[in-house]
Amino acid sequence: MNLPLITHAQAHSEKIAIATKVEAFTYQDLLHTSSQIATVLLNNTEDLQEQRVAFLIPPGFEYVATQWGIWRAGGIAVPLCISHPQPELEYVITNSAALIIIAHPNFETLLRPIAQAQNLRFILTSETLPDDVSRLPEIELTRRALILYTSGTTGKPKGVVTTHHNIQSQVISLVTAWEWTASDRILHILPLHHIHGIINVLTCALWAGAECHMISKFDAETVWNRICEGDLTLFMAVPTIYVKLIAAWEAATPERQQRMSAGCAKMRLMVSGSAALPVQVLEKWQNISGHFLLERYGMTEIGMALSNPLHGERKAGYVGKPLPQVEVRLVDESGELVAPGIPGEIQVKGPGVFLEYWQNPQATAKAFQDGWFCTGDLAVVENDNYRILGRLSVDIIKTGGYKVSALEIEEVLRTHPDIQECAVVGVSDLEWGERVCAALVLQGSQLLTLESFRSWAKERLAIYKVPTRILTVAELPRNAMGKVTKPAVVELFC
Repeated sequence: MNLPLITHAQAHSEKIAIATKVEAFTYQDLLHTSSQIATVLLNNTEDLQEQRVAFLIPPGFEYVATQWGIWRAGGIAVPLCISHPQPELEYVITNSAALIIIAHPNFETLLRPIAQAQNLRFILTSETLPDDVSRLPEIELTRRALILYTSGTTGKPKGVVTTHHNIQSQVISLVTAWEWTASDRILHILPLHHIHGIINVLTCALWAGAECHMISKFDAETVWNRICEGDLTLFMAVPTIYVKLIAAWEAATPERQQRMSAGCAKMRLMVSGSAALPVQVLEKWQNISGHFLLERYGMTEIGMALSNPLHGERKAGYVGKPLPQVEVRLVDESGELVAPGIPGEIQVKGPGVFLEYWQNPQATAKAFQDGWFCTGDLAVVENDNYRILGRLSVDIIKTGGYKVSALEIEEVLRTHPDIQECAVVGVSDLEWGERVCAALVLQGSQLLTLESFRSWAKERLAIYKVPTRILTVAELPRNAMGKVTKPAVVELFC
């Protein structure tokens, strides 16, 4: 059978699917190019049979056609992050046991050595695609489709595996709740190795037959210029981006501010997610745009679970109610349901919940309780609306919409020749939600500047994991058992 996503695209063949700064591509272009890419991937075989295909391509038509080509050939898509340093890319490629790497020419020098060292097939997006298209395999919805890497409490990121059925369920839930239609136009500015960008924006748009306008890199002025054109109907971003857009609006002339606000007023919906939205940011954005941002809650493992309503009252600081097809409950430490008004851990059940952590059955088993996925997030229900209170673990930091593991960062920092001990914490921050900070105990009488420290760390960690503040201490605060007390470390930065 054809994947329903493909069938939907066939119904919109002449419509624009993907638009970039320089070119627009129809659904027919997407169908044709993805079938050519699938043909290259199959390489005279009948079916990739869930082979992992890692790909590193900037946002745009080639990214989407490649993702679809992997799916249509029967492979599992493993998107890589364009801003990650080589060690992080290598970890994902190795952990997912990818057999094929597809790269844009810009990333050839970064990825070809990994492919050669691991004896993997290496394909550049600049290679000529075949005129003749192979017969493509039938893809069952139960097949694995996507592996996204997310930080957990155990250090190294885990591969979250979703099936085509999981993805379809996540998309239908959002398309229903937010009333996507083929006449929608959305500006895509989010990372494409993250569920927010891949599912909420890209796949929902393409499922609905809408237009997805993509820019290669976030830039506040570029985004505002596009909004000023006045033809967009939807916009989704993380709080950090709204903070940057507010700053650009405040720096603009009164005439330009008027055009910016008018562009926002033409949209039907603006959404914020991936991190808590500070109330003052929500209020400033409302004054600028006329939109009371719709906040929602989700994560890589579950897609979106909770949302404020499209129609009806939205409450600042709340993430609304369960989305269609999603069950949510709050439980205490012993797994018992809590009463309204009492904080509990969010647990989620539904067809959109992921299949497994890649080749990690212990972590998968530990993540579920009686069929419910344990999110590790604490919330309370007040007036029928959920309010997120934070993480159960102090070792998970939410920064700029990304969830990062303090333990993973600490592991890397301990390899620095001048660092004897370290403790990484998230410190509350208006722009980033939480800022990654590190308290360091240095060897002997060494000195370490923030600049040299960050330069060293950027070669080993994704930029959003690199601490933006460091503090040198004689010793780390510990409890009677000798364990580092993270709340006391946070106090050092306040």
